[in-house]
Parts: sequence; C-alpha cells; structure tokens
Amino acid sequence: MAQGMTRRDMLRAGAGAVAIAGGTALTAPAVHAQATTTLRCGFWDHWVPAGNGIMRELCAEWGRNNRVDVQVDFITSVGNQNLLTIAAQAQARSGHDILSFPTWEPSAHARLLEPVDDIVGRLIGKYGPINPTAEYLAKREGAWRAIPAVSGSQHKPSLARFDLLQEHAGLDVRAMYPAEDRAGPGVDQWNWATFLTAAEKCAAAGFHFGLPMGSFTDAVDWVGAFFRSHNAKFIDENGQVTVRRDPGVRAGLEYLVRLARFLPNDVWAWDDASNNRALISGRSALIFNPPSTWAVAKRDAPAVAEKCWTFPMPAGPAGRFTPYLPYFWGIWSFSRNKTAAKGLLEFLSDRTSADRQTTTSSGYDIPPFGSMSNFDIWRTEGPPTGVVYNYPLKPHHQAQQSIAFAPAPAEIAVQAYNQAINTKLVARVAQGGETIDQALTWAERELRNFARG
Repeated sequence: MAQGMTRRDMLRAGAGAVAIAGGTALTAPAVHAQATTTLRCGFWDHWVPAGNGIMRELCAEWGRNNRVDVQVDFITSVGNQNLLTIAAQAQARSGHDILSFPTWEPSAHARLLEPVDDIVGRLIGKYGPINPTAEYLAKREGAWRAIPAVSGSQHKPSLARFDLLQEHAGLDVRAMYPAEDRAGPGVDQWNWATFLTAAEKCAAAGFHFGLPMGSFTDAVDWVGAFFRSHNAKFIDENGQVTVRRDPGVRAGLEYLVRLARFLPNDVWAWDDASNNRALISGRSALIFNPPSTWAVAKRDAPAVAEKCWTFPMPAGPAGRFTPYLPYFWGIWSFSRNKTAAKGLLEFLSDRTSADRQTTTSSGYDIPPFGSMSNFDIWRTEGPPTGVVYNYPLKPHHQAQQSIAFAPAPAEIAVQAYNQAINTKLVARVAQGGETIDQALTWAERELRNFARG
C-alpha cells in the first residue's frame, strides 16, 4: 500500500506505453494521485455546442480511471475573454493547471509554460510527425511549450456552392475533389489564374465570392495563404524585413488588386461572420472557411447546405496552401499538478479521443497529425454526403498548412498578424489609391517598427 492505494492501483495509474521517438525511449508519465487530487482545466468554449460536452465527458472518464477530480471550465473567445484570462493568470501566477491557448499565445507565454517534449515525443512515435505550422507556433527555445490541440483547431479551405460554380464558371468541383482519396479531372488547373476568371464570371452573375479583406482573422488567414502560395515573405526567418524587395509580395499584391474588382464593395469592412452570412444567404458562390458555415446553413438554410462542397484552395507558383488556425493545450509552469496534467493531455491527444472530439463537432476539429485525416465523420457527414471529406488535408491534395507571416520569428509575426498588415497593404492600393510602391514603403516602415521591438 502507498498513499492509500493498492499495488494494482499504482500500476494502473502509472502504466504507459513506451514509444521510440528520435531514437530515444520515452516513458508515459505516471499519475500518482490521491482521490482528493484536483486538476483544474480551462478549455475553449467551442463554437459547436456539443464540442464542450465531449471534452467534459473525456475529462471525467480519464479522471475516474486515474482517481483525479478533473474540474472543467469553458472560456469564450467572444470579446477576447480567453485572452484576458490567459493574461490575468500569467500575471498572477495562479489559475488553471491546463488552459487552451489560441494560435500565437504559446509563443507569447513560452517561459511560463511547462515543456511537454515528453508527451509530444510519444505522440509523434505513435502517429507520425506533427504539421510544421503547429511546430512553428508552439516550439520555442528548442522545447515544445504546448501540445497542438484537437478541439478548436481549424482549416479554412474553399467552401463553395458547387451548383453556382458549375453553372457560371464551368467548374465541377465535386469531380475535381470527390469524396474519395483521389484527385479528379481539372485539379491541375485549379490555380489562382483559374480562380480569378471564376470570380469574374460569378460576380457578373450576381454571386460574388465572399472574401473578406478587413482586419479580422478570416481575411488575414486567407490572404496569408495566398501570399505563401506565391513564395512571398514580408519578413524572413531571421527577422529581416523583405516586403518591398520580395518579388512574390509585389506579384501577389498586383493580383489581389485585380481580384478586388470582383468582390462585394464592402468586403473591406467585413468581420469574421460576414463571409458566413454571404454564403448562407445564397448571395455568394465561394468563401474560405471551416465547415461551421455549412453546419449553420444545414440548420437555417438547408437548400443552400445541400449544394455546398469543401475542397482545397487554389495553387500558386510555390504550391497549394491551406489557412490553419490551431488551438493548443498548455500547462502553466506554476501548476501544482503537472504530472496529472500531462497524463490528461496525452489521453486527449490519442487517436480514439481525437476521433470522438472531431466526430462530435461534425468534423470541425482538425488533429495535428496527418495520420488522423481519415476519421469516418468526414466521409459520412452530409447533406450532401461527403461535403467535408476534403476539409482535412489528405495526401492527394498536395497541400500544406500555413499561418500568415511565417517564417518570421513568431514574436514579430504576431504583431503583423494582429495589425493585418497583409490586407491593409491591399486596401491602400485598391481602396486608398496609392501606388504599389507607396503601399510597399508603408508596409516596410510598419514591419521595421515591429522588428525593432
């Protein structure tokens, strides 16, 4: 007997598979907890209501099996309440043991987060590599500061009315990207040149593409992926500002100014809900968004939902990229229950738990492992059946995840992201009447200020 536990209890609580990652044997953390141990978790308040339920269920299940009282709070991102909570707890050095951290926050709070290389190493050993964008965002000073989460992580690929694209632009996107592990005819022509022609034709028919160009994340994300597909660097990996002399930035800017002529006149003021409303109302032929828009249409506008299809973004000279906005699970360095916290996060990250989270969110949640892109929910969800099959990246997409302003050092990139430098650059030319050289000079000045700190 030890701490009131039998030998069998001790073995069950401390058991863990040994995985080999990078040639090093890693042992799962043993959770030696008394029945009164409390683990406090603050998770993101999911847009899909059932997403909270499955997190509560999984935490309770793990807690029962490990004799830990897991207390769960859900913190909304509305009004940036989650960011305010993170900042307050970081300042007070007190709060939850585990918190959900939005995209840039693990980097911002890296020195207050417990390294989780042991968990990440075991997960990689079981499921293969984590996508590089998640690593860029969560790995600082050689250590993983947070675990890429399943719950809340999203892609923003093309979400379109397949009937309108076929009628007005001659694009059969269901044939191009069927609900199967293969690419169909026309994929080799799905590039930004084809996209521009399709945008012009759909606009002429009264069904503009709903592409926000303001300062909110939907706009910054899709424009960031567009520039990445042109190999455009605003700031390089060493923190040097390259925006004015980078040929990809100039070429991309010229293209976006042309594209803007075929977008709704008010896209410069759109927020993150505006493009959703444009598709759901039947006024738009295409947006870039996760399947939450389709899910709302299924409830509120079923005639629209049954004509929707999800497929990758167009390709540019540097390849095909998908906007990726991940959440992370982090453990504060001042947590009193780090071992239990690590045990829970490893459980939430395994394939079975990830599948349950993604299934409950109707396919919204994206695991960080490419090997988990084949959950049944993406094949069976509808109507139409297969509508979100191509939402997770699959090998035949030949695409990569991206985050705007990478590969700049994260502490600089986040400032450019929050200030929406990429969309403001376009607006200064397309709306403000500046020349391309004037706009690039402005962007260079802004980015130099960020780089100087």
